[in-house]
Amino acid sequence: MRMMQAAMSTVHDGAERGDLLYSQFNEKDDLWFDFMADTGDGGNSSYAVARLLAQPTINVNRGGSMLELPRGDLLLIGGDLAYPNPSAFTYERRLFCPFEYALQPPSWYKEELIAVNKPEVPSGVSELKQYHGPQCFVIPGNHDWFDGLHTFMRYICHKSWLGGWFMPQKKSYFALQLPKRWWVFGLDLALHNDIDVYQFKFFSELVKEKVGDDDCVIIMTHEPNWLLDWYWDDVSGKNVSHLICDYLKGRCKLRIAGDLHHYMRHSSVKSDGPVHVQHLLVNGCGGAFLHPTHVFGNFKKLYGTSYDCKAAYPSYEDSSRIALGNILKFRKKNWQFDFIGGIIYFILTFSMFPQCKLGHILQADSFSGHLGSFFGTVWNAFTYMLEHSYVSLAGALLLLIVAITFVPSKVSRKKRAIIGVLHVSAHLAAALVLMLLLELGVETCIRHKLLATSGYHTLYQWYRSVESEHFPDPTGLRVRIEQWTFGLYPACIKYLMSAFDVPEVMAVTRSNICKKGMESLSRGGAAIYYASVFLYFWVFSTPVVSLVFGSYLYVCINWLHIHFDEAFSSLRIANYKAFTRFHITTNGDLEVFTLAVDKVPKEWKLDPEWEGEPRPSEQLSHKRKHPSKWSAASPQHDPIHTVKVVDHFVIKQTDDSVSTDESNGLVAH
Repeated sequence: MRMMQAAMSTVHDGAERGDLLYSQFNEKDDLWFDFMADTGDGGNSSYAVARLLAQPTINVNRGGSMLELPRGDLLLIGGDLAYPNPSAFTYERRLFCPFEYALQPPSWYKEELIAVNKPEVPSGVSELKQYHGPQCFVIPGNHDWFDGLHTFMRYICHKSWLGGWFMPQKKSYFALQLPKRWWVFGLDLALHNDIDVYQFKFFSELVKEKVGDDDCVIIMTHEPNWLLDWYWDDVSGKNVSHLICDYLKGRCKLRIAGDLHHYMRHSSVKSDGPVHVQHLLVNGCGGAFLHPTHVFGNFKKLYGTSYDCKAAYPSYEDSSRIALGNILKFRKKNWQFDFIGGIIYFILTFSMFPQCKLGHILQADSFSGHLGSFFGTVWNAFTYMLEHSYVSLAGALLLLIVAITFVPSKVSRKKRAIIGVLHVSAHLAAALVLMLLLELGVETCIRHKLLATSGYHTLYQWYRSVESEHFPDPTGLRVRIEQWTFGLYPACIKYLMSAFDVPEVMAVTRSNICKKGMESLSRGGAAIYYASVFLYFWVFSTPVVSLVFGSYLYVCINWLHIHFDEAFSSLRIANYKAFTRFHITTNGDLEVFTLAVDKVPKEWKLDPEWEGEPRPSEQLSHKRKHPSKWSAASPQHDPIHTVKVVDHFVIKQTDDSVSTDESNGLVAH
């Protein structure tokens, strides 16, 4: 697809390409524009961000005074438009639907039609420069490349509207010439974390022929390779680095990216060497699940320049606290994990059923004696597994291989082995303890004659006694029915009740095994026994396996700083959403506001102000005072009222050594 885009592009006037370079904003006195990324999951979170982006103005309290921030004339989206994969369904439901609810496309626009000659400006507008509504440019993320960029091209490059945002874009990468000598380079990293030779040729020639020595460039990529390369101890994006260091030569004032679903800003520290990039900004809070910030707290250097973290949302302390949810909420959020978790635990203990000699545990004189005997029996079961159990030992070894492989590759092999062994040991210990507790429960019931008192048909015998006592049969009807059905009645009832009398079947079979050995059972009897044991053991083990695995993720994310993706994706946190609003001022400085919502509403209602506002058929929705269809069911929880500034700073155009920083102190050191 990259080669096809390059082949389809035609060169006009040197580096300028009509389908890659856009200059419609160049002559404005100032410009407001927005950046968001990772709309991803759609639903409440994506709509909350889209609703804020669509408002004509956002009023926020800043230091006791109200700031009025107008809607951006330009919206930049940094990739990963829908999860888990790009398809017509995910794009339409998780991307287009929230944005169309926030800002409707023109009434005459037909979504099913493709745009043949972009930009297809509205009627009455002769060229793109004359269109004054909000516009949108998008780069693809790794998720958008999973189908070879097919869906992205179909819905972004071959359509004209994302809701009420006009899309002139023709290719997956672009350059925007903004007012006051500012530029945006939107790079497409594809699945290789780098630009290809065709992109490099376009941008390098553009830098040489169009970008002035005093111009300022914003580089937009999907992945923040400065953080990910540091985290994974890797080097990626060599072509991007070559473009920034050897061509832009200090003119790159800011790099923005998504992919990590949090907000972090690192600013360069004054040094004697060259500063290739002043500020590094990650904001992937557009609608996907939350990522932690505290695991990236030690990032300090890029291109030989030192950086300080000036803002993080959520803060390091909040991020670490949120990770505790893996212990408390893992099972609630991931109940599907129970199915496989209970089966794994049963395989680990399969060969240890039944435990016949448990009298020494029940007959101990003190609690410490009970406890010592209990764990002694657990250890004996473990040694039995190692020496005699093929099924359980094979299951444990397979689980160990999976656990070691599951540990991220950034960890050394020795540490991966240690972590894997400890992880499996915790699961194995929990499984053996649960096995012994279940066996103790059954043994106690047998000793107190609550189970295994009447064979396999205890429930049927109870039924017959109640039947004869309360439902007498003086005419002998039941006997005649038994004769007429050739004994099927009451045999069907008898065996059906025994099938539902699982505790009694388990207890009777267990007693027979303990007296006569496993050899005394037929294959069918053994299958019935293990099936009855599995039913109870699965129920007991499912909350424990989730607790152990959640605790493993918590320890790894907070102590070892690994599994940041797994530990937070499992929590599926829809809150902590944000986008960044930029303002190129009349004097050429770039003012940056990051606006965030701590909690996303879960219930919405039709906005009466939107419904009551007149809608002329030819009026574009961005001209409306109330452009969004849905408002929060509880007005005090509406994003418009709860939005706040979590970071604010200014990038000076004239002096690259000076920038005004007014962040909220959101970084916890």
